[in-house]
Amino acid sequence: MEKIKKNFGFGCMRLPMQGEEVDLDETKRMVDAFLAAGFNYFDTARGYLQGKSEQALKIALTDRYPRESYVLTDKLTNVYFKREADIRPFFESQLEALGVDYLDFYLMHAQSKEIFAHFKKCHAYETAFALKAEGKIRHVGISFHDTPEVLEQILTEYPEIEIVQIQFNYVDFENPTVQSRQCYEVCRKYSKPVIVMEPVKGGNLVNLPEEAKAVLEGLHSGSPASYAIRFAAGFPGIRMVLSGMSNMAQMEDNLSYMKDFKPLNEQEMAAVNKVQEIFHKMHLIPCTACRYCVEGCPKHISIPDLFAAMNVKVVYHDWNADRHYALHTANGGKASDCVKCGKCEAICPQHLPIRELLVKVAENFETK
Repeated sequence: MEKIKKNFGFGCMRLPMQGEEVDLDETKRMVDAFLAAGFNYFDTARGYLQGKSEQALKIALTDRYPRESYVLTDKLTNVYFKREADIRPFFESQLEALGVDYLDFYLMHAQSKEIFAHFKKCHAYETAFALKAEGKIRHVGISFHDTPEVLEQILTEYPEIEIVQIQFNYVDFENPTVQSRQCYEVCRKYSKPVIVMEPVKGGNLVNLPEEAKAVLEGLHSGSPASYAIRFAAGFPGIRMVLSGMSNMAQMEDNLSYMKDFKPLNEQEMAAVNKVQEIFHKMHLIPCTACRYCVEGCPKHISIPDLFAAMNVKVVYHDWNADRHYALHTANGGKASDCVKCGKCEAICPQHLPIRELLVKVAENFETK
């Protein structure tokens, strides 16, 4: 990992676009500015922009700069292989698309309990380690989207994993559907360096509610993105924070405070905590997750987890909500399974109209 120059990376999932195509001229300008500022880490995946992210990096980066001048990360995604024999041809197609003969990092992509099982069945980790031994990969890691318990299982079964990429930002820090802090702590327990994705939560921490925006503006310095990215980068063990920049203005803003990185000071951290509180107050279902309601449910519905997914969906409109709903209903216990017996409402300390709320949850997650 010695090639990585600084702790800020160019996430290439949200490149500048002109209609359905990547704006290659703008991308080239952004790549040039990024490298000129002393940064060198680029992150992509085949699924980003329907394969156009890899292609754009070849044109904007690898065709224009010597291989030793940048660090390149790509990922093995489950939808692109059905069996072990599919993995090497797919990997070779990624090298070809990028125009390189090796990758600095290769991540087992979007690991969850179900996806990890598929990777294990196809010996994906073993294949990646073999590619590393052959010199085609420098470092093998994972990107992760599940519970701390699943992360611990993966790191226990495959201690050769060198780095872990997790979603980490100040709103998700204690979010029960993302569990950023707990996943981060598992990484620290196993001494794995952390790559941060979604530090601004897909733009939600840039385009803030007015009340939250006013709190950060009261500091009279820095953009909303600056506080989010510096928050993530300030934790011990964070090796890299990725930002999915879509235009030169975003690039210039990010570079302005990451060139000479400084963690949040006490006043800034207090402001971020205040913004966090504002976001938390936006939750439409004031469930405290005491879980009293779960014990007596005849249909074994994990009510607090479904409510947490609902809150995330309403406030953030991001894909994590649907993923976590699917996770908590994989073995039954969907919101629509409720038989309206009322046992949950009788024991709820918050006196929530749980039966009515479950109907709304079902409408949001189970109707297509």
